[in-house]
Amino acid sequence: MSVAKVIEISSSSKKSFEDAIQNGIEKANDTINEIQGAWVNEMKVGVENGKVTSYRVNLKITFVLKD
Repeated sequence: MSVAKVIEISSSSKKSFEDAIQNGIEKANDTINEIQGAWVNEMKVGVENGKVTSYRVNLKITFVLKD
């Protein structure tokens, strides 16, 4: 039997939503083992002078807990 846990993290990028997602998963993988998946809970952009300056995502990450 396995038990999974879900946590929520925020990640940002100046390039794209895809880059923000990849950055968040890579950073989470540095400290969390057995990541099974993630879903984007929220997407948001930062705007300055009418231009998009940053992309932010809130991710829910699922990982398996150790026995």
